[in-house]
Amino acid sequence: MKTITIPGLEKPVSTLIQGSDYFKPSIYEKVCTVLDRFFKIGGTTIDTAHVYCGGESEVAIGQWLKDRDNREDVVILTKGAHHDKNGPRVNPAAIRQDLFESLERLQTNYVDLYALHRDDPDVPVSDIIDELNKHINSGRIKAIGISNWSVERIQEANDYAKANGLVGFTFNSPNLSLAKANEPFWPGCVSADEAYCAWHEEHQLPLLSWSSQARGFFTGRFSPDDHSNADLVRVFYNDANWERLRRAEELAKEKGVNKIQIALSYVLNQPFPTCALIGAQNEEELLSCYEGSKIMLTREELNWLEKVSTPTSNS
Repeated sequence: MKTITIPGLEKPVSTLIQGSDYFKPSIYEKVCTVLDRFFKIGGTTIDTAHVYCGGESEVAIGQWLKDRDNREDVVILTKGAHHDKNGPRVNPAAIRQDLFESLERLQTNYVDLYALHRDDPDVPVSDIIDELNKHINSGRIKAIGISNWSVERIQEANDYAKANGLVGFTFNSPNLSLAKANEPFWPGCVSADEAYCAWHEEHQLPLLSWSSQARGFFTGRFSPDDHSNADLVRVFYNDANWERLRRAEELAKEKGVNKIQIALSYVLNQPFPTCALIGAQNEEELLSCYEGSKIMLTREELNWLEKVSTPTSNS
Protein backbone atom coordinates (compact mmCIF):
# COMPACT_ATOMS: atom_id res chain seq x y z
CA MET A 1 0.00 0.00 0.00
CA LYS A 2 1.21 3.52 -0.73
CA THR A 3 2.37 5.61 2.21
CA ILE A 4 3.17 9.21 3.06
CA THR A 5 5.52 10.70 5.61
CA ILE A 6 4.46 13.10 8.34
CA PRO A 7 7.12 15.29 9.97
CA GLY A 8 7.84 14.14 13.50
CA LEU A 9 6.97 10.52 12.80
CA GLU A 10 9.48 7.98 11.51
CA LYS A 11 6.89 5.33 10.64
CA PRO A 12 5.19 5.41 7.21
CA VAL A 13 1.52 6.40 7.22
CA SER A 14 -0.60 4.32 4.84
CA THR A 15 -2.73 6.34 2.42
CA LEU A 16 -5.71 4.30 3.58
CA ILE A 17 -6.41 4.73 7.28
CA GLN A 18 -8.77 2.26 8.94
CA GLY A 19 -11.57 3.94 10.88
CA SER A 20 -12.76 2.58 14.21
CA ASP A 21 -15.78 4.63 15.25
CA TYR A 22 -17.77 1.42 15.74
CA PHE A 23 -15.09 -0.61 17.57
CA LYS A 24 -16.06 -2.03 20.98
CA PRO A 25 -14.74 -4.84 23.16
CA SER A 26 -18.15 -6.48 22.81
CA ILE A 27 -17.41 -7.08 19.11
CA TYR A 28 -13.73 -7.78 19.63
CA GLU A 29 -13.71 -10.71 17.20
CA LYS A 30 -14.91 -8.40 14.44
CA VAL A 31 -12.37 -5.75 15.45
CA CYS A 32 -9.60 -8.32 15.10
CA THR A 33 -10.87 -9.49 11.73
CA VAL A 34 -11.07 -5.93 10.38
CA LEU A 35 -7.63 -4.89 11.65
CA ASP A 36 -5.86 -8.13 10.75
CA ARG A 37 -7.24 -7.92 7.22
CA PHE A 38 -6.27 -4.24 6.88
CA PHE A 39 -2.68 -4.82 8.01
CA LYS A 40 -2.37 -7.91 5.82
CA ILE A 41 -2.74 -5.76 2.68
CA GLY A 42 -0.16 -3.24 3.87
CA GLY A 43 -2.13 -0.82 6.00
CA THR A 44 -0.23 0.80 8.84
CA THR A 45 -2.55 3.36 10.40
CA ILE A 46 -5.69 3.27 12.59
CA ASP A 47 -7.91 6.26 13.29
CA THR A 48 -9.64 6.52 16.65
CA ALA A 49 -10.59 9.17 19.21
CA HIS A 50 -11.15 9.71 22.91
CA VAL A 51 -14.90 10.09 22.28
CA TYR A 52 -15.50 7.17 19.92
CA CYS A 53 -18.03 4.80 21.49
CA GLY A 54 -17.45 6.48 24.85
CA GLY A 55 -13.82 5.38 24.76
CA GLU A 56 -14.53 1.76 23.86
CA SER A 57 -12.91 2.15 20.45
CA GLU A 58 -9.54 2.88 22.05
CA VAL A 59 -10.01 0.05 24.54
CA ALA A 60 -10.64 -2.48 21.74
CA ILE A 61 -7.61 -1.25 19.77
CA GLY A 62 -5.44 -1.42 22.88
CA GLN A 63 -6.42 -5.03 23.43
CA TRP A 64 -5.64 -5.87 19.80
CA LEU A 65 -2.23 -4.19 20.06
CA LYS A 66 -1.47 -6.21 23.19
CA ASP A 67 -2.67 -9.49 21.72
CA ARG A 68 -0.76 -9.02 18.47
CA ASP A 69 2.32 -7.55 20.19
CA ASN A 70 2.78 -5.19 17.25
CA ARG A 71 2.74 -1.69 18.75
CA GLU A 72 5.90 -0.57 16.97
CA ASP A 73 4.48 -1.59 13.59
CA VAL A 74 1.27 0.42 14.00
CA VAL A 75 0.55 4.12 13.57
CA ILE A 76 -2.15 5.25 15.99
CA LEU A 77 -4.05 8.44 15.17
CA THR A 78 -6.22 9.49 18.06
CA LYS A 79 -7.96 12.75 18.85
CA GLY A 80 -8.91 14.66 21.97
CA ALA A 81 -10.40 17.87 23.36
CA HIS A 82 -13.81 17.24 21.80
CA HIS A 83 -16.55 19.51 23.10
CA ASP A 84 -19.01 18.22 25.68
CA LYS A 85 -22.49 19.26 26.79
CA ASN A 86 -21.00 22.39 28.35
CA GLY A 87 -19.27 23.54 25.17
CA PRO A 88 -15.69 23.72 23.86
CA ARG A 89 -12.87 21.91 25.70
CA VAL A 90 -9.86 23.00 23.65
CA ASN A 91 -7.64 23.96 26.55
CA PRO A 92 -4.51 22.59 28.27
CA ALA A 93 -6.40 20.82 31.07
CA ALA A 94 -8.74 18.98 28.68
CA ILE A 95 -5.88 18.05 26.36
CA ARG A 96 -3.95 16.54 29.28
CA GLN A 97 -6.95 14.66 30.62
CA ASP A 98 -7.98 13.19 27.27
CA LEU A 99 -4.43 12.27 26.25
CA PHE A 100 -3.66 10.38 29.47
CA GLU A 101 -6.98 8.55 29.32
CA SER A 102 -6.36 7.62 25.67
CA LEU A 103 -2.88 6.28 26.49
CA GLU A 104 -4.31 4.13 29.27
CA ARG A 105 -7.06 2.72 27.08
CA LEU A 106 -4.66 2.03 24.20
CA GLN A 107 -2.19 0.35 26.59
CA THR A 108 0.69 2.38 25.19
CA ASN A 109 3.01 5.11 26.41
CA TYR A 110 2.84 7.21 23.25
CA VAL A 111 0.55 8.22 20.40
CA ASP A 112 2.01 8.51 16.91
CA LEU A 113 -0.41 11.16 15.64
CA TYR A 114 -2.43 13.29 18.06
CA ALA A 115 -5.08 15.68 16.78
CA LEU A 116 -7.50 18.13 18.35
CA HIS A 117 -11.08 17.44 17.30
CA ARG A 118 -12.34 21.02 17.25
CA ASP A 119 -11.10 24.56 17.66
CA ASP A 120 -12.03 27.21 20.18
CA PRO A 121 -11.00 30.58 18.72
CA ASP A 122 -11.29 32.12 22.20
CA VAL A 123 -8.26 30.11 23.34
CA PRO A 124 -4.90 31.58 22.24
CA VAL A 125 -2.91 29.31 19.94
CA SER A 126 0.05 29.82 22.26
CA ASP A 127 -1.75 27.96 25.08
CA ILE A 128 -2.50 25.03 22.77
CA ILE A 129 0.91 24.75 21.12
CA ASP A 130 2.74 25.14 24.44
CA GLU A 131 0.71 22.32 26.01
CA LEU A 132 1.10 19.95 23.08
CA ASN A 133 4.85 20.57 22.96
CA LYS A 134 5.15 19.46 26.59
CA HIS A 135 3.81 16.07 25.54
CA ILE A 136 6.04 15.92 22.48
CA ASN A 137 9.07 16.63 24.67
CA SER A 138 7.99 13.92 27.11
CA GLY A 139 7.68 11.38 24.28
CA ARG A 140 3.93 10.91 24.74
CA ILE A 141 3.18 12.34 21.27
CA LYS A 142 5.25 12.02 18.08
CA ALA A 143 3.38 14.48 15.82
CA ILE A 144 0.52 16.90 16.38
CA GLY A 145 -2.34 17.91 14.13
CA ILE A 146 -5.86 19.22 14.05
CA SER A 147 -9.26 18.33 12.73
CA ASN A 148 -11.91 20.87 11.73
CA TRP A 149 -9.81 24.01 12.06
CA SER A 150 -9.72 26.94 9.68
CA VAL A 151 -6.49 27.37 7.75
CA GLU A 152 -6.15 30.83 9.28
CA ARG A 153 -5.94 29.35 12.79
CA ILE A 154 -3.61 26.59 11.63
CA GLN A 155 -1.32 29.20 10.10
CA GLU A 156 -1.46 31.33 13.24
CA ALA A 157 -0.53 28.34 15.39
CA ASN A 158 2.34 27.30 13.15
CA ASP A 159 3.64 30.85 12.92
CA TYR A 160 3.69 30.99 16.72
CA ALA A 161 5.47 27.64 16.92
CA LYS A 162 8.12 28.69 14.41
CA ALA A 163 8.73 32.04 16.12
CA ASN A 164 9.24 30.32 19.47
CA GLY A 165 11.28 27.29 18.43
CA LEU A 166 8.41 24.89 19.03
CA VAL A 167 6.85 22.07 17.02
CA GLY A 168 3.81 23.08 15.01
CA PHE A 169 1.01 21.12 13.44
CA THR A 170 2.34 18.72 10.81
CA PHE A 171 -0.96 17.25 9.60
CA ASN A 172 -4.60 18.23 9.28
CA SER A 173 -7.74 16.09 9.24
CA PRO A 174 -10.79 17.88 7.82
CA ASN A 175 -13.34 16.41 5.43
CA LEU A 176 -12.25 16.29 1.79
CA SER A 177 -14.35 14.50 -0.80
CA LEU A 178 -15.46 14.82 -4.39
CA ALA A 179 -18.97 15.62 -3.15
CA LYS A 180 -18.98 19.14 -1.75
CA ALA A 181 -20.89 19.76 1.46
CA ASN A 182 -23.87 22.11 1.64
CA GLU A 183 -23.34 22.47 5.37
CA PRO A 184 -21.27 20.74 8.09
CA PHE A 185 -22.18 17.12 8.73
CA TRP A 186 -21.82 17.85 12.46
CA PRO A 187 -21.75 21.34 14.00
CA GLY A 188 -18.26 22.81 13.89
CA CYS A 189 -16.93 20.42 11.27
CA VAL A 190 -14.84 21.71 8.37
CA SER A 191 -14.91 20.55 4.75
CA ALA A 192 -12.03 21.51 2.49
CA ASP A 193 -13.14 23.79 -0.33
CA GLU A 194 -11.05 25.11 -3.24
CA ALA A 195 -9.36 27.83 -1.18
CA TYR A 196 -8.65 25.40 1.66
CA CYS A 197 -7.03 22.95 -0.75
CA ALA A 198 -5.01 25.75 -2.35
CA TRP A 199 -3.55 26.53 1.09
CA HIS A 200 -2.64 22.87 1.55
CA GLU A 201 -0.99 22.81 -1.85
CA GLU A 202 1.03 25.92 -1.01
CA HIS A 203 2.22 24.53 2.32
CA GLN A 204 2.27 20.82 1.40
CA LEU A 205 0.73 19.99 4.76
CA PRO A 206 -0.54 16.38 4.78
CA LEU A 207 -4.34 16.10 4.84
CA LEU A 208 -6.03 13.02 6.33
CA SER A 209 -9.63 13.15 5.14
CA TRP A 210 -12.58 11.85 7.12
CA SER A 211 -15.75 10.92 5.16
CA SER A 212 -13.45 10.69 2.16
CA GLN A 213 -16.12 8.86 0.13
CA ALA A 214 -18.92 11.23 1.17
CA ARG A 215 -20.58 8.66 3.41
CA GLY A 216 -21.67 6.46 0.53
CA PHE A 217 -22.89 9.16 -1.84
CA PHE A 218 -20.95 7.55 -4.71
CA THR A 219 -22.09 3.97 -4.11
CA GLY A 220 -25.01 4.28 -6.54
CA ARG A 221 -27.54 3.51 -3.80
CA PHE A 222 -28.92 7.05 -3.82
CA SER A 223 -30.71 9.26 -6.33
CA PRO A 224 -32.20 12.78 -6.30
CA ASP A 225 -35.62 11.27 -5.59
CA ASP A 226 -34.43 9.11 -2.70
CA HIS A 227 -34.62 11.09 0.53
CA SER A 228 -34.35 8.09 2.86
CA ASN A 229 -31.06 9.28 4.37
CA ALA A 230 -31.83 12.69 5.86
CA ASP A 231 -28.21 13.53 6.70
CA LEU A 232 -26.98 12.68 3.21
CA VAL A 233 -29.76 14.81 1.72
CA ARG A 234 -28.93 17.71 4.01
CA VAL A 235 -25.19 17.64 3.42
CA PHE A 236 -24.55 16.31 -0.09
CA TYR A 237 -27.72 16.54 -2.19
CA ASN A 238 -27.26 19.31 -4.75
CA ASP A 239 -27.19 19.54 -8.52
CA ALA A 240 -23.42 20.00 -8.71
CA ASN A 241 -22.78 16.82 -6.73
CA TRP A 242 -25.15 14.80 -8.92
CA GLU A 243 -23.14 16.03 -11.90
CA ARG A 244 -19.91 15.01 -10.14
CA LEU A 245 -21.43 11.59 -9.55
CA ARG A 246 -22.28 11.33 -13.25
CA ARG A 247 -18.73 12.31 -14.22
CA ALA A 248 -17.25 9.84 -11.73
CA GLU A 249 -19.31 7.11 -13.33
CA GLU A 250 -18.18 8.17 -16.82
CA LEU A 251 -14.51 8.20 -15.84
CA ALA A 252 -14.90 4.90 -13.99
CA LYS A 253 -16.15 3.23 -17.17
CA GLU A 254 -13.15 4.57 -19.09
CA LYS A 255 -10.73 3.17 -16.50
CA GLY A 256 -12.55 -0.10 -15.84
CA VAL A 257 -13.25 0.64 -12.18
CA ASN A 258 -16.31 1.80 -10.25
CA LYS A 259 -17.43 5.29 -9.35
CA ILE A 260 -16.80 5.07 -5.61
CA GLN A 261 -13.20 4.10 -6.39
CA ILE A 262 -12.93 7.21 -8.55
CA ALA A 263 -14.27 9.26 -5.64
CA LEU A 264 -11.58 7.77 -3.40
CA SER A 265 -8.84 8.34 -5.96
CA TYR A 266 -9.91 12.00 -6.20
CA VAL A 267 -8.89 12.41 -2.55
CA LEU A 268 -5.63 10.49 -2.94
CA ASN A 269 -4.42 12.31 -6.07
CA GLN A 270 -4.42 15.85 -4.76
CA PRO A 271 -1.31 18.00 -5.39
CA PHE A 272 -0.35 17.67 -1.72
CA PRO A 273 0.07 14.61 0.56
CA THR A 274 -3.25 12.99 1.41
CA CYS A 275 -4.69 9.96 3.15
CA ALA A 276 -8.27 8.73 3.26
CA LEU A 277 -9.99 7.48 6.38
CA ILE A 278 -12.13 4.50 5.41
CA GLY A 279 -14.84 2.57 7.20
CA ALA A 280 -14.38 -0.81 5.53
CA GLN A 281 -16.06 -3.52 7.62
CA ASN A 282 -15.69 -6.50 5.30
CA GLU A 283 -13.23 -7.85 2.77
CA GLU A 284 -15.18 -6.64 -0.26
CA GLU A 285 -15.25 -3.05 0.99
CA LEU A 286 -11.57 -3.16 1.94
CA LEU A 287 -10.43 -4.55 -1.40
CA SER A 288 -12.54 -1.95 -3.23
CA CYS A 289 -10.76 0.79 -1.29
CA TYR A 290 -7.39 -0.85 -1.87
CA GLU A 291 -7.91 -1.00 -5.62
CA GLY A 292 -9.22 2.56 -5.60
CA SER A 293 -6.08 3.73 -3.83
CA LYS A 294 -4.01 2.55 -6.78
CA ILE A 295 -5.83 4.66 -9.40
CA MET A 296 -3.83 7.55 -10.81
CA LEU A 297 -5.64 10.73 -11.86
CA THR A 298 -4.15 13.69 -13.70
CA ARG A 299 -4.65 17.30 -12.63
CA GLU A 300 -6.93 17.69 -15.65
CA GLU A 301 -9.05 14.74 -14.56
CA LEU A 302 -9.28 16.09 -11.02
CA ASN A 303 -10.44 19.46 -12.31
CA TRP A 304 -12.96 17.88 -14.68
CA LEU A 305 -14.45 15.81 -11.87
CA GLU A 306 -14.64 18.68 -9.43
CA LYS A 307 -15.29 21.91 -11.30
CA VAL A 308 -18.82 21.65 -12.64
CA SER A 309 -20.90 24.60 -13.76
CA THR A 310 -24.27 23.15 -12.78
CA PRO A 311 -26.13 25.57 -10.49
CA THR A 312 -26.09 24.26 -6.93
CA SER A 313 -29.44 23.67 -5.28
CA ASN A 314 -30.91 21.07 -2.93
CA SER A 315 -32.81 18.41 -4.83
